[in-house]
Amino acid sequence: MTAVQPRFDPVVHAAPRLQICGLLAAVDTMEFAAVRDTVGVSDSVLSKHVKQLEEAGYVKVGKATIASRQRTSLSLTRAGRAAFAAHVAELRRITEGL
Repeated sequence: MTAVQPRFDPVVHAAPRLQICGLLAAVDTMEFAAVRDTVGVSDSVLSKHVKQLEEAGYVKVGKATIASRQRTSLSLTRAGRAAFAAHVAELRRITEGL
């Protein structure tokens, strides 16, 4: 297993985006509403942050119709997982004073 190269990522760093990435890193996919409720933001605020992560190639947004209702799911891409891991490694490096 290769060590993660620490790298500060301004896209991931904003608190809501860091929370979103942290949630999605632990699962394959998560419903938009569950992310919204866990992060504690409105739909519009979450949409704004998800759009920035999506534009960076870090998050994939999926749409499906379930029981006649549109459901939106979120997942981290391979690039998103790598960026999140590198950012967390950089935060650890900074906070450990290395």
